[in-house]
Amino acid sequence: MIINIALNNFKYRYDIYQMFNLFYPFSQIIFEEGSWDYKIDIEKDKVLISDKEETKEFFISETGKRKEEIKKAVYIFLGDKTEKIFPWGTLVGIRPSKIALSLLNEGKSEDEIVDYFYRHYLTNEEKARLCIKIVEVEKRMVNKDENTVSLYIGMPFCPTRCLYCSFASNPIASCKRIVEPYIHSLIHEMEEMKRFIREKALTVQTIYFGGGTPTAVDDVQFEYIMKNIYNKFIYGNNIKEFTVECGRPDSLTKEKFSTMKKYKVDRISINPQTMNEDTLKLIGRKHTVYDVIEKFKMAREMGFNNINMDIIVGLPKEGLSHIKNTCQEILKLKPDSLTVHGLSIKRGSRLHENMKEHLEKIHQNELNLMYKETSKLAEDLEMAPYYMYRQKNMVGNMENIGYSRFGKECIYNIQMIEEKQTVIALGADAVTKVIFLDENRIERVPNVKDVIEYNKRIDEMIERKIVELEKLYK
Repeated sequence: MIINIALNNFKYRYDIYQMFNLFYPFSQIIFEEGSWDYKIDIEKDKVLISDKEETKEFFISETGKRKEEIKKAVYIFLGDKTEKIFPWGTLVGIRPSKIALSLLNEGKSEDEIVDYFYRHYLTNEEKARLCIKIVEVEKRMVNKDENTVSLYIGMPFCPTRCLYCSFASNPIASCKRIVEPYIHSLIHEMEEMKRFIREKALTVQTIYFGGGTPTAVDDVQFEYIMKNIYNKFIYGNNIKEFTVECGRPDSLTKEKFSTMKKYKVDRISINPQTMNEDTLKLIGRKHTVYDVIEKFKMAREMGFNNINMDIIVGLPKEGLSHIKNTCQEILKLKPDSLTVHGLSIKRGSRLHENMKEHLEKIHQNELNLMYKETSKLAEDLEMAPYYMYRQKNMVGNMENIGYSRFGKECIYNIQMIEEKQTVIALGADAVTKVIFLDENRIERVPNVKDVIEYNKRIDEMIERKIVELEKLYK
């Protein structure tokens, strides 16, 4: 469907586009002269919004922010037309907890923060209070020391590429010839970052080995990488947390679990995304529900006492009954933390190309109930929310949220989301974030996404990173 909007002030074009994209996520939204479907006239103190049936007038409050008031007007108009209600209202920012944290630091009460979210963004009370709960956890853990950093190490290979994925996650079976060169480039980048960290006397708080799927490589390759991480960054240092995102159960072996124990991994993720066999096949996973259960139990038997599981709400052809089944199966396993992702439709994914018609069938009310089911699961597991972030093009404009038992929160996740700690990122498609706390400024230094290019340009990637880091650690 094409929606043409006649707009008299293009300064607010993107804000208006965001609201229409919220209500009509699979439509082509254009702003062209000629025949229009919607007409929006922005005047000094009001907004006039018309379709083919009616015109409505919305006054712009002098005390409000003009951009927010315009977005609210469009949101209310389209909400009346479509009868859709989004719990976050007009808020499309990816870090809503930052708003709550800022308001708490200003001395605002919980009720005042709830009121702020509603007045500015039409966010419902449940989501606003969720932000506050998360911030109360984050406040005691968020970084305050510029010389304390975290490391992200990326593995851009997976057993298969999932339907919804847009990350650097190349199917490993077709990439055998570039795996070894990649590992050597990654080790070289580790060595140079180790040297920099020692020269600047920096403290590494957490290490997160993600991807992709770090365990997609074979047992020998995995042991070699883990040994290098341990020798370069962990041995002799007081690292607070070492996470390996195992992810796919079909990539896990007893040998890999033994390697992780040997090199002091204290937190792992085993991520089913769904516990429904038909969905696993549909999204391109080559493992079964039984494989998830078997590998989870193996990890427990080998002494892992901090296991996270990821699930996704809004997968193609899944409704409330599917989420209920997933939650029932995960409740039996009793993980230590749970990450609930809302499906985000990325342009680089096969899902964006092929599966729009399935996602259009998900009704917002059912989606809200699906999220409530995951919240109930967390409650049954005696978990509390501890971090949250949002993405563009999420089905239903929802959120990704991490729950954990007390003391099992992922420190890296908190530091990464709140952006108060420098994260030195290694590997293809990894993005270093240099945090200038005193200036409230962030500089991003991305590595190239393509693995072959990364291997060719590894010294360039290292140099760019060090140049930016030197500005902070002079």
